[in-house]
This record gives sequence, C-alpha cells and structure tokens, in this order.
Amino acid sequence: MRLDDIEPSERAREIAGHDQDPRRIEAILQEAKRVVRVRKPLVIAETRHGFICASAGVDSSNAPEPGMLVLLPIDPDDSARRIRERLRELTGRNVGVLVTDSFGRPWRQGTIDVALGAAGVEVMRDLRGAHDRVGYELHATMIATADEIASAAELVMGKVEGIPAAVVRGLEVAGDGSARDLVIPEERDLFR
Repeated sequence: MRLDDIEPSERAREIAGHDQDPRRIEAILQEAKRVVRVRKPLVIAETRHGFICASAGVDSSNAPEPGMLVLLPIDPDDSARRIRERLRELTGRNVGVLVTDSFGRPWRQGTIDVALGAAGVEVMRDLRGAHDRVGYELHATMIATADEIASAAELVMGKVEGIPAAVVRGLEVAGDGSARDLVIPEERDLFR
C-alpha cells in the first residue's frame, strides 16, 4: 500500500499527533477490526484474522520501497496452502509451510515471530490428559508448535537480512491445522 494513496481521517490525525505520519495511522485504522488500545501514537488492534497486535500488523519495515506499507495477507492460511502447492509442483516434495510475522507479547519485551498462516503443519500440540515424567496429569498444556517453529526460523532469517524463508528439518510436525486455531477463542479471552 502506498502512503501517497491514503487520505487520513481526523481520528488518524489526532492519534498521529506531530510524531507520526497520519496516513500510516489511517492504514492501521482501516486494517483494524477493533482498536483495543491507543497510547499515542501506538495503536494496538485486532485484525480481521483475530490477531491482537501493534499497528494491526501494518508495517513499514521490509517494504518494497520507501513510502510503502506492508499489510498482513487477507487469508494467511490460504497463502500458506498456495505456497505449499507451488513447492510441491516445483520440487515434488510434500512440505509444511508457515507464513510468519513478528509480534510483541504482553508483559514481555522484544518481538518473536508467530505463525499467521499454516499448511501441512501441526499448529497446536494438545498435551491435556498426558502425564509428565513423575505422573502428574497435564490439564491445560497446549503447545503452540507453529509459533515455536516460526520463532526458531526467524533466528535464521533475521529481521533485517532480507532472507524471506527458512527450511526447518528434523521435526515430526506434519498436520492439517490452521493458524487461525492459535487465536484464543473469545470465551477464553480473560481481557475482553
């Protein structure tokens, strides 16, 4: 999305103040399904996908050129499926694919990469009912496998190196999950 194509609203101008480009804030407001919190000029928003993140996922970093913004895919799971299909066509190999992005986390500093889209990958490993090594039954443990893979891959790709993909080998994580499964259901969201 080109900044020059955006006409900022009065709300965007108010949030932007003198420190931010109101066109960027307008893009964030347009991408947001719901604004969760504003601390000028920071906007935490829920995206159409259900992700709660800074700037509704709108980013200036790694854009194709200056004056452009990068938006989240409309359907990240479909993007992962299409990439997976194309890799199968090109290589004959059946691989899992994650579409990832960096996210901040509540009550933790720093960002990690998380899975926005998934195809052919177990996104959650449900350990409820399993027993640990001393016999304790797990009651709530669900491992966000896709997010863990995404974060590990980011260490190889790097945020500023321009490496668009990583290959992760040696994991037994084939599955049919959707990254949408990682979004906490509204009835379990303690902060709504």
